[in-house]
Amino acid sequence: MKSPALDHLDLQVLHALQLDGRAPFSRIAAVLGVSDQTVARRYRRLHNVAHVRVLGMTDENRLGLQNWIVRAHCSPDMAEQLSEALAKRSDALHVALISGGTEIVCSMKPRSRKARDELLFDRLQRTRQVVTMTAHCVLHSFYGGSLGWLNKSNALTSEQEAALRPPAPKPLGTTPVTLDAADQAMLAVLRRDGRATFTDLQKAAGLSESTVKRRLEALRSTGVLYFDMQYDHESLGQDVTAMLWLTVAPRALADVGRALAEHREVHFAAATTGQANIVASAQFRGPDELYTYLSEKIGALDGIQAVESSLVLRQVKQLAYEPNR
Repeated sequence: MKSPALDHLDLQVLHALQLDGRAPFSRIAAVLGVSDQTVARRYRRLHNVAHVRVLGMTDENRLGLQNWIVRAHCSPDMAEQLSEALAKRSDALHVALISGGTEIVCSMKPRSRKARDELLFDRLQRTRQVVTMTAHCVLHSFYGGSLGWLNKSNALTSEQEAALRPPAPKPLGTTPVTLDAADQAMLAVLRRDGRATFTDLQKAAGLSESTVKRRLEALRSTGVLYFDMQYDHESLGQDVTAMLWLTVAPRALADVGRALAEHREVHFAAATTGQANIVASAQFRGPDELYTYLSEKIGALDGIQAVESSLVLRQVKQLAYEPNR
């Protein structure tokens, strides 16, 4: 069953939470000109009918770690089983079945070099039903992460956005941020529920409320912690998700990436290693809209030498939450 269509106030609440996933309902209500109860009621409805969740995410670049995108072509009898196994990994953010259900795309954030090598060079390479596998290191993100697609919805005015947008994190430094056990415990709770209460965070970290608040602010100000939204795309009329693999001339890499970031259809775009050196994920109302996008918007960009497109048949996992059932 498709999720019910959302109205303008629903989109405003979503946009507000994309800007600041932990914004109090009272602050959102004041900016939108409605009551606190209305915002709380809308959020509960969005959670129930569109499976909306606020999730706390970590920017691994701030921790000195790398992000990877894995493509695995499997025998038809293995793809679904392997995708479910990957989705259970805590370092797997997105897992999807594409290409007739025989290819898996998985976005990974390995917690260490050992974890990366164990997955890429051991487990997947030794899985007999995996026909071919490529791993692409993310070199630069053009769009995604804290810049969620809802920022492109235009549900809020520029003045409303300014009133809700939190302070920007500090610039990325040369020295990685170090986390202790209490930080890790808090982040584990926030990955499951970005709006977890201070009491929940206190219990997990074993710290006082004032210390938890200070730690949370530090995680946000350093850019280690940001908040993203998970929701059913069908509720926004986005019935088709496509993965795009672009081979771009090096001289045009930055220009193409910046152009993709401006496209309303694009949810994620990054420069990666590999012959196809930009990967993007985009949403459309249907195949005709995807065709128009490829022929008119992508076709108009200078420096693109080749484009491979694949439809996502099933989103096995979004962000760092449990697999969809």
